[in-house]
Amino acid sequence: MSNSIIIKKKIKSFTRKIIVSGDKSISIRWVLFASLASGKSQAKNLLKSEDVLTAIKAIKKLGIKVILKKNICEIYGNGINGYQYKKGININCENSGTLARLILGLLVNSNVKIKLTGDKSLSRRDFKRISDPLSKFGASFKLKNNKNLPLSIIGSNKLKSINYFENRGSAQCKSAVILAGMRADGTTKIKAKKSRNHTELLCKHLKLPIKIKHNNMYDKIEIKNVKKIKNFNYSIPSDISSSAFFIVLTLLSHNSKLIIENVNVNPSRIGVITILKKMGAQITFKNQKIYKGEKIADLTIKSCKKIYSINCPTKLNSGAIDEFLIIFLIAAKANGMSYFKDLSELNQKESPRLKWGSKILNLMGIKTITTHNSIKIFGNPNLKIEKKIVIKNYLKDHRVFMTSVIAALTFGGNWHIHDKDSIKTSFPDFLKIVNQIKYAK
Repeated sequence: MSNSIIIKKKIKSFTRKIIVSGDKSISIRWVLFASLASGKSQAKNLLKSEDVLTAIKAIKKLGIKVILKKNICEIYGNGINGYQYKKGININCENSGTLARLILGLLVNSNVKIKLTGDKSLSRRDFKRISDPLSKFGASFKLKNNKNLPLSIIGSNKLKSINYFENRGSAQCKSAVILAGMRADGTTKIKAKKSRNHTELLCKHLKLPIKIKHNNMYDKIEIKNVKKIKNFNYSIPSDISSSAFFIVLTLLSHNSKLIIENVNVNPSRIGVITILKKMGAQITFKNQKIYKGEKIADLTIKSCKKIYSINCPTKLNSGAIDEFLIIFLIAAKANGMSYFKDLSELNQKESPRLKWGSKILNLMGIKTITTHNSIKIFGNPNLKIEKKIVIKNYLKDHRVFMTSVIAALTFGGNWHIHDKDSIKTSFPDFLKIVNQIKYAK
């Protein structure tokens, strides 16, 4: 069976209501926290992507019992210090940067050497940014090229609390330090640039000894040693990052309307909504509620009548870091030049996404000017594509694949997009939902 997809026709007008798969960030964090809890925890609507299933395999290697049913996952935690650190353990994190970085925060008190590996894409990413702070707790690391996977870690049973300044806006690094701080003596203090805060909200929901103070640019977080985590249940909301593809599909389609139900609209994750609204998008929240500290809502999206260019405020970057590829498609149809800067974090993802964003737009006929951390996009409101475009060799980055599909459906052309299996890492149902919308009656 071919692992590529061919799209030759634009999508027709549609009116549709959909439900998107469970939030990946919360799914992985639930798996890790449930593995530290005492007793059985249960999750509904857990995302069954490769990244989440890899997290489940990882905690199984650490002696945790997991029962995965159709729409329910049960994890039987052995307590905060209940992992079984057997000699010679190799934890393969596959493509998941979230798992690889967060689990290191849980392995800082291991009493044996543990090896961490990943696929080709993950092995190119920077792990020194997390081994440096975790080594200050007392753990020892050995990394390939002093930076990459594979790496090995030997923990310490006498972890010292640390002071940590996270200035990149990396929720993964911040979360790993929080998890390590839960096992250290004393109080670990973190000053962190704004980024997604699912870990902090989960700590607060579980009544762990965490304190958080907010200001405009940074959060100050204090976490003390945790003695016990109670077992807990969770109904995972839909993922805003996955929803973003269908939001943009609707905005760029003629005379269309879409409702996406039960979406996580955590303020640290909706930079994409804020940016798109500044560019003319009609997106409204309905049936808003708070669930275990997370904000949930139904989204209503209508086609854009006019798209405005944007000089994107950098303060919105961290809240939209996973969505910039799809935002660039909106900029491609804007009236004027859009400017996005301070985006070096995009190149720390599964592929060098800033380069790929520019490449896709160039293949479409859109002029860009790109540096190592910025892009200028010269929009064309009348853009029509009538040529063949081939997307391949992109390190199987799921967001490159999905962005290309949305571009093909909204701008036209003859697209040959390779490695469709890449969506299994984050959103296995993506093409299924595309077809639900495509063939809506």
